[in-house]
This record gives sequence, structure tokens and C-alpha cells, in this order.
Amino acid sequence: AHLPRKVLRALRHGVRPGFVRHRLGNMAKIRDVRTELGVALNLSPEALRAEVHHVEHHKAHAASAFFVSPFEDAAILSVDGFGDFTSTMLAVGRGSRLEVLDRVMFPHSLGIFYTAVTQWLGFPKYGDEGKVMGLAPYGKPRHVEKMREVVCLDGPLFELGLDYFTHQRGLDVTWQAGTPSFKRVFSERMEERFGRAREPGSELTELYEDVAASMQAMLEEAYLHVLDGLWRRTGIPRLCLAGGVALNAVANGLIRLRTPFEEIYVQPAAGDSGTAVGAAFYVWNQVLGRPRGYVMEDAGTGPGYSDDECAAALRAASLEAELLGDDELFPRVAGCIAEGEVVGWFQGRMEFGPRALGNRSIVTDPRRHDMKDILNARIKHREPFRPFAPSILAEATGDWFEQDYVSPFMVLVYKTREEKRGEIPAVNHIDDTGRLQTVDERVTPRYWRLIKEFERKTGVPIVLNTSFNENEPIVMTPTQAVDCFLRTRMDTLVLGNHMVTRST
Repeated sequence: AHLPRKVLRALRHGVRPGFVRHRLGNMAKIRDVRTELGVALNLSPEALRAEVHHVEHHKAHAASAFFVSPFEDAAILSVDGFGDFTSTMLAVGRGSRLEVLDRVMFPHSLGIFYTAVTQWLGFPKYGDEGKVMGLAPYGKPRHVEKMREVVCLDGPLFELGLDYFTHQRGLDVTWQAGTPSFKRVFSERMEERFGRAREPGSELTELYEDVAASMQAMLEEAYLHVLDGLWRRTGIPRLCLAGGVALNAVANGLIRLRTPFEEIYVQPAAGDSGTAVGAAFYVWNQVLGRPRGYVMEDAGTGPGYSDDECAAALRAASLEAELLGDDELFPRVAGCIAEGEVVGWFQGRMEFGPRALGNRSIVTDPRRHDMKDILNARIKHREPFRPFAPSILAEATGDWFEQDYVSPFMVLVYKTREEKRGEIPAVNHIDDTGRLQTVDERVTPRYWRLIKEFERKTGVPIVLNTSFNENEPIVMTPTQAVDCFLRTRMDTLVLGNHMVTRST
């Protein structure tokens, strides 16, 4: 998409050879997608009769949020780094149609802004932006005025101060095992204005904490500025969000407080993996005109495994397990959590998206002051500034947090009520917030029942929820769960109705 714009910009400004090779290779893959699909399905070109539709990147993002939302009409915002030369798309959805209202084009991007400062802060890996969101509350936003030179909000949308960046000259791309690796996207100007970039792994001084806080504050300011403009153009109080920036749960948690939007739907796989859903629904609804009939209220759309498959994985590892009925399993596991044990909880289908939501989770007691340290020492080995998330019974949300709007996909951060902060120290972040998951009995009945049993024992309708992994991707299969249990110092493993403890 937008090929003439890309060519014109390349001719005017020049780009690096690695970027040209990257884009040409990508264009070749897109043109030949029909052949690649045939190979994947083991079909000849003649046998593959399906029509191939090319869906623009941000239209796929927008469709992934709106067409599976519970809303008949909604304002839509998609924000990420870049896709098809676009970083931001404003749209409106009505019924089975969405209409694009506006775009922010290359080289201006809130995603690139966040990535550039994240790199300056010494976190160079893809996905480190989420870490910096957790770091930001440790600092004070002392550098917001400088940040307003980096992101300019003079118009209805935003522009970048391009002298702080390098990407406008073309991303410098190297390839390793088919994966692109992007070099730094901040310029010397960033160091002149904010100081020397932090070396990865070095001390996080007050300067870096304050710049992280200022970056988050600037993102929130720009994000809400764009949303205010979207509200003025649509007047619809329902909002759908997608794109990698829509995973910034801190910014999302401010929307209902600081804009006129009343209802929010964030795609659980808001990043680029969710565009697969969006492309499918864009063709089904927008292109073919089919009526909407599906609401994604449960992210458990991945593979599921039977109790027999769980038992086979345990036997293969020579682990002895008890097979318990539900009426015994849930109170037993809740009791283990209440006694301070670390429980690997593997149930049903794997979640779609970056968050473990009670199907592939490690679950512990949120009441313990030392639980973050225990998890980091025994299993997660994460930076100490990164928070852990509370999973709460949906009906109890307003009793424990200052907002009670549903957050089933862990993409909203709320303030913890002042009188409750001391009761759940393991999930109350340094700024007295939690990136919570609201658990609905109808949608996730087994996880809801576990938390309910924990509440019966402790009076607290919340458990600490972190992803079932060490440093590798979240476990998907029973065998992977068993391997993680054996490799780490978890106390208890629950696969379906099979329960294993270290003493067994």
C-alpha cells in the first residue's frame, strides 16, 4: 500500500541499502503470496482456487478490534511503529463497515518515538517497550518540555521532531536467520538534549528513571490528544483500539478519565499478530458484506489438551500426579496459593496475544510483600522494577480499584484504592496501580472458580498472575509446562485436573 508515496520519499531523501533490500524482499513475498500459500497447503497453483485479498496493515488492525468488538458502532484508533507506510489510523465503524478518517504517515510515529527513547534508555530488544512502561513510575516527569520537542502536537494529530531520529533515512536492517534486526533509531541529537545513552545492563540512575517517566507522560499526552480529535470527528462514546501502542496499558487506563469515551475494547493481540484476525474479518465483513456474528470476549483460542494428553506428559517425565475432581482440585490449589506456594496453572486453550490470562499462568498470593522477590529469584529472573499483574473477580473490581470498567485482556492500568493497597503489596506497583485482569465467571469459569476459592480462604478476590514461562515464550503444550516446572523452582503444577507437588 502507498507505493507511490514510498517511491517519492526514497527519491527525495535517499534510503540505506539494507532498507531497500528489506522492502524489495517484502514486496516480492506479498506479490507471490498465492504461490507460498499453495506450498504451505501442499496444493498446486491450479488447485488453489481461493481469491487472495491484500488488506492494508492498519485496516487489518482496525478490523481486528472493531469487527470482533461488542459494539454496533465505534470510533477506532490503530497506533504502532509502521505498517504500509502508516503509523496511525483513525476510523469509524458502523455495522459491517469501517471508514478511514485520517492517517499519520511515515516518518511520524508514536511507536518509533517510544522505541527510540527505549533504546536510549539501554533496552535495545524488540518488546523492551513494555519493560520501560514498568520503569516509568520510578521516575518523575521532569523532562516533558524537552519531550515536546521530540513529539509535536501543534495540529490535530502529531509530528516527530525528526532531528531526534534516524529512521527517516531508512531503517538500517541486518538479517539473522530470516529475522530483521534494526539498529538504533535515535540520533546524536537525543544524546545532546537528554544526555549520554545508557549502556545496556548498567545502573539505572535517576536521570534514566526520569526520562522514562517523561517519555510515558509524553506518549499519554499525544495519545489522548489524538483521541480527543477522534472524539470530535465521531461523537461516538465507544472506542476500539489496536496496534502495538494500544498495549500501553497505563495510557489506556487514562482514557475513560480524561476523554469523553465511555466504553473501550482493546484487541487482546493488539500487536501485529492480531492483523491475521483483522485481515480475515475485513474480507468477511467489509469486502464480502457478511453480517457480524462473533465477539472476541475470550482470548483462549489457541491449542487445548485433554487430561489424557496431560497425563502422558507427566508419565514421560516420571512425575507422579493426583487426578482430582473439581470439587477437590480448586480448594486444594487455592490453599496452596494461600500458603505461599508458587503454582503453575495450565488449563484449556492457550491465550491469543502477549498476556497469560489464567490458562497458561503462574499463580501466587498477592498478599505477600516478598512474593515479587520470590518469583524473580526462583523463576522469572526479571528486572526488579517490573510489576506483576492482579487477576480479580470481575464483580469485585470496584471494591479494590478506583475504576471498575472491565479489563479481561490485561490492557488497562487502574489506581488501587488507598485502603486496599496494603492488602495486596505483590501486585500494587510503586505508583499504587495494577495492570489488572478482570475475570468473568461466564467467560473463564475455571480461573474464576480458583480465585473464588482463594477469596473464601483469605477474603481477597485477587491472585497474582504472571505468564507460565521462565525466559522462553509462554508454554503451549503439557510437555512444555512440565519442562518449565522441572527447570524452575515452582512448588505445584496443575495440568487440567492433574496435580503435582514437589513432595509427590
